[in-house]
Amino acid sequence: MFKKILIANRGEIARRVIRSCKKMGIKTVAVYSEADVNALHVSEADEAVFIGPSPSSQSYLVIDNIIDACLQTGADAVHPGYGFLSERAEFAERLAKLGIKFIGPFPKAISYMGDKIEAKKHAVSAGVNVVPGFRGQIGDEKEAAEIAEKIGFPVMMKAAAGGGGKGMRIVYKKDEIAKAYAATKNEAKKSFGDDRLFIEKFIENPRHIEIQILADEHGNIVCLGERECSIQRHNQKVIEEAPSPFLDEKTRQEMYRQSAALAKLVNYANAGTVEYIADQNKNFYFLEINTRLQVEHPVTEYVTGLDLVEWQIKIANGEKLSFKQDDVKLSGWAIESRIYAEDPTRGFLPSTGRIIEYREPEISETVRVDSAVYAGGEVSMFYDAMIAKLITYGKTREEAINNQQKALSGYFITGISHNISFLEAIMEHKRFREGRLSTKFIEEEYPKGFSGAELTEGKTKTMLSAGLFVYLKDAFRAAKISGQVPGRARQIPHILVVSVDHEKFDIEYEVVDDETFTFTYDRESFVVHSPYTLGSRLWQGTVDNQPSIVRLEHVDGGYLLTFMGSTAKVTVRTVLVAELEKHMPKGEITSFSKNLLAPISGAIVDVKVQKGQVVNRGQDLVILEAMKMENILYADRDAVVSEVLVNKGDSVSVNQVLIKFDEVKKD
Repeated sequence: MFKKILIANRGEIARRVIRSCKKMGIKTVAVYSEADVNALHVSEADEAVFIGPSPSSQSYLVIDNIIDACLQTGADAVHPGYGFLSERAEFAERLAKLGIKFIGPFPKAISYMGDKIEAKKHAVSAGVNVVPGFRGQIGDEKEAAEIAEKIGFPVMMKAAAGGGGKGMRIVYKKDEIAKAYAATKNEAKKSFGDDRLFIEKFIENPRHIEIQILADEHGNIVCLGERECSIQRHNQKVIEEAPSPFLDEKTRQEMYRQSAALAKLVNYANAGTVEYIADQNKNFYFLEINTRLQVEHPVTEYVTGLDLVEWQIKIANGEKLSFKQDDVKLSGWAIESRIYAEDPTRGFLPSTGRIIEYREPEISETVRVDSAVYAGGEVSMFYDAMIAKLITYGKTREEAINNQQKALSGYFITGISHNISFLEAIMEHKRFREGRLSTKFIEEEYPKGFSGAELTEGKTKTMLSAGLFVYLKDAFRAAKISGQVPGRARQIPHILVVSVDHEKFDIEYEVVDDETFTFTYDRESFVVHSPYTLGSRLWQGTVDNQPSIVRLEHVDGGYLLTFMGSTAKVTVRTVLVAELEKHMPKGEITSFSKNLLAPISGAIVDVKVQKGQVVNRGQDLVILEAMKMENILYADRDAVVSEVLVNKGDSVSVNQVLIKFDEVKKD
């Protein structure tokens, strides 16, 4: 067995590989850039080697730097994780020449399948269903337009070396081709170092289903069930599950057969994922094969009981699979949610900066967290926006979803924006629970973006209970403080006015014991119990025996509570103060800016306008790159550019002024 494995990656996947290596008694080497000096994977590995500046193009993507680290430390194998160099045949070839084992497929298989154009051709040869499209490389945007018209809109423009949702654009009509071609080509170059593109027919409203395969170097191939990855945003997976609620056994077995046939054709070895899109009639088409470990591999590990990283290492060491296809049994259900550093209420813009507070849900046999962040750590603009993965298991899909809901509510993160409330909202969504999924789910169910889940009567009751409980605990503590002026000790009326997002409730309370109250509203009484201690950021308790976890932040005049995807401000007042508040003047908030501000930290890719230029509403102004994704900033009204304050290549921070405007003069 290998003595020392270098992990050519960072973040949660580097930590994940370290865990399996430690279990197997193998020493590990971490590599890190300037931005990752204090990263957890660096401290958890047995050794760590610095490999360059923060941009991945100068560190994690530089093959020479990784090889130098191997030679310095005497590593006899490299695990590439996912992304970065994981699907670069050149990397595997150079390692092989030095006698260092690449923990992944043979270089030739990576070349065959890592190149999306070649992969389609081999899929056809293997008898795999494929989506209609142009299999060659596109020469320019004119050729792209001609090809798209022949195939028929809508089409998908994709990077030949792509993966992970990067380098992809859907084009619905001819006049969108030029912009899509330029953006996809640029993103492909930056993400993969390869700007070749191809085009295929876009199947509308499909499901995204993938088959996990394991193949040893002796010709044995097994399929480890499927994963449903249909909950996506901009082609980036958000929620995955295993198995799929859509497949029947007949379709599953046919997908197994085609996946194995393709793996056999290219002499595939190690872990890989054959991805398909399926229409609502269970017709499925080959999408691509990822010649590496997938982000969502934990759901497969839950339902099969296998450690995929361990098997990757064993296969790379020349071992045969110890089981056959008939031995693979899928047991139970697993759900994975990707916790992203992004703001769902601002169009899911990435969020960077320092994490002030970080609390994960309690880990158990049915709850797993793969993460790489900590309180005081920083989410960098240089890398992917995913900060953690939450995986839950259950005997049934419903149980797995319920466990996911509960675990999501156990998170508390401040300092950066995150998508946890959005994930909570999806978990309780009727359509999601019924398994009626497609890659258009988010687009269809949240067409105007996400500003919080609906505040239902049940949620209001829970938030009211949590807010009033915290208020009373604090009030009782304050009343017991010694040294107060005689006769002026704080009095707590037995009827209080609780406001939940401006909806008011007159609540009468009764103390049962230190952890239990009875609240009465409109002649309805309910018991609220919690071991809550002052200062805690999570209120965990029961409302009429129904367990709940509510995230809690103190704000001016009350509390900001978040529960099951909904957020509300809760205030508690005496009857007199509540009455007086009605007569308080309401301040008017006006918001008008003549400046274009950076919504996120990042690097300026391009500036599309110049001083003195008249711009129209919707016109492109600036392209800003953050976390390996390009974001186009548009004009929100007609204006004249009075000053351009940034240039291509500049780094900018949140709310930095990029462009100043004057109003358009009207005749």
